[in-house]
Amino acid sequence: MPSFFARAPRALGKGACAMRDISAQAADTRRPLTTAQQIVLSVYWLATSAHWSAILITLLPLQAEAIGGAEFKGRTLGSILLFGALVSMVVAPFFGAWSDSVRTRWGRRKPFLVVGTICNVAGLLVMANIHAGPGALPIYIATFMWLQLFNNLATAPYTALLPDITPPEQRGSASGWMGLMSMLGTFVGGITGLLLPVVGGVSGAYLMLAAIMLVAMLITVRFVHEPPAPPAAPFRWGVALRGMLAPFRSRDFGWVFFTRFLVILGTFTVQEFIQFFMQDVVGGGSAEHTYTFFGIALASTAAAATSFFIIALLVGAVGSSLVAGKLSDRYGRKIMVYISGGLQALVVLVFALSGRFEVVVLLGVVFGVGYGAYRSVDWALITDVLPNQEEYAKDMGMWHIADTLPQILATPIAGALLDEFQRVGRSNGMPTLGYNVIFAMAFVYFLLGTALVRNVRGAR
Repeated sequence: MPSFFARAPRALGKGACAMRDISAQAADTRRPLTTAQQIVLSVYWLATSAHWSAILITLLPLQAEAIGGAEFKGRTLGSILLFGALVSMVVAPFFGAWSDSVRTRWGRRKPFLVVGTICNVAGLLVMANIHAGPGALPIYIATFMWLQLFNNLATAPYTALLPDITPPEQRGSASGWMGLMSMLGTFVGGITGLLLPVVGGVSGAYLMLAAIMLVAMLITVRFVHEPPAPPAAPFRWGVALRGMLAPFRSRDFGWVFFTRFLVILGTFTVQEFIQFFMQDVVGGGSAEHTYTFFGIALASTAAAATSFFIIALLVGAVGSSLVAGKLSDRYGRKIMVYISGGLQALVVLVFALSGRFEVVVLLGVVFGVGYGAYRSVDWALITDVLPNQEEYAKDMGMWHIADTLPQILATPIAGALLDEFQRVGRSNGMPTLGYNVIFAMAFVYFLLGTALVRNVRGAR
């Protein structure tokens, strides 16, 4: 995320021709892509990462507490995410398979990107006008499900553009840029807690996200040109449904899916509760607390303090997301997964034992190194083992379930355990017991998700 600000403008300044003709170089021969082309290919990842990190890390926890109250904030948060993630898990593979069979003059991915983004933005405008208080849960859940539906309509087909366009020998590098843009988006969304007073509160934050999504969609539509698609049979829902399990006949696909599932399970067990952790553990349970970093006051609210954790995560992730992808092209994917997953496991273990703001922020850098590297390398790993090059979007949509199914499981389970063990802990002189329990769970998830990658045979 920092060095990117200096490099991106120069890369994009190589000329409109470099950006206009991505598919012309990759359609059939898949000639190597320039740095500018790889960056533009991943711009929409910046937007959707900003979108979801702002909502999941800052806006949703704030509104969940306003709706459910302090005592039930974990359960309320889990309920909202449960319904939204369920929608995402069900529709993503179908939208991906649908785009595999579509043939239009504008391409087979971009029509979905345009319609999905416009409807996603409409949902954000509704979210900006919901009054988050007791009784607002049903409308909030319904709108969140709308967001998930149309964000997936855009991103499930968009996901397939990387394997559609990128030659195999550059997938590590392209995945590194994808990881870097995702991290930059995570930064933009993650500092929302600091920006709330500037953008006009929660409503203004949703409007900011709507603008980011529209701009990224327009850049992608203008500068990323899809390669000509091979002939395909007309889309049939019944055939698509039967084909959903086809990629799991590949042993390697199954292992990459399962290990990704475990790591994301750990990620959501930590991510969704980091703002609550800042308030209840680091801030001692007070809504207003001075968060100091070696004597320097940085924040007075948990939302703002969480933004500094995200900034620290960015510092670690910006280099690792790009470097790890390139190193994996040279030395293999597995070793980078072992290192990145191990770092994430180590950090959450320390989280379970420490509640100092300085420690949390510094560990954010370490977690960012692992998180950024894992995001880029695991993407390259799955593109290496996709079983059918003619059905990239459908297979990537099935792999996407490894991102969404953990949300259905991790947050409701961890939210219920957090509320219950916090209640028990307060009664027995252990006010942070709930957080100790869920972070210990996350440690186990990260450890297993990292170690089991050794079972993937089709990649180094």
